[in-house]
Amino acid sequence: MSLLKPRIYIACLAAYNNGYLHGEWIDANQDSDSLFEEVKKILAASPIPDAEEFAIHDYEDFGDVHINEYTGLETVSALASFIAEHDELGAAVLSHCDGNFDDALRLLDDCYHGEFNSEEDFAISLAEDTMTIPDHLSYYIDYEKMARDLFINDFFSIEINHKTHVFSYC
Repeated sequence: MSLLKPRIYIACLAAYNNGYLHGEWIDANQDSDSLFEEVKKILAASPIPDAEEFAIHDYEDFGDVHINEYTGLETVSALASFIAEHDELGAAVLSHCDGNFDDALRLLDDCYHGEFNSEEDFAISLAEDTMTIPDHLSYYIDYEKMARDLFINDFFSIEINHKTHVFSYC
């Protein structure tokens, strides 16, 4: 179950421009047509008759992904859906990819190596999974330096809630 519940605050611009604060928080994780239907209900309830224009005046649970007041509802819907499906990791990856869905999906599908306590723990896991280290030599391996070298060119990590999520550059 997703911890993040992306929402947007839709404000009626006719009301706003006439000194009224009229708007509502709505669940962003729905298709763009449904979002637009909710926007139309907010505008219909405006204190200003025949209100037609709206803006996104706030948002929450999109992680570090930025939404501005005129971000399209199709984009909001797609971002919210991605984040709802992939939760905090999805939000962080989207932010890392500057909101590019294709890049974010490719990272999650093809380049994600899992969650670890640290980059050093990843280096230990990688070494144990890919090579046999004789017991008498295991004490000579400096996993901290190995992790440093791995994360210079081949891997990068994203920290979420004190956990290290590792990705390869692919």
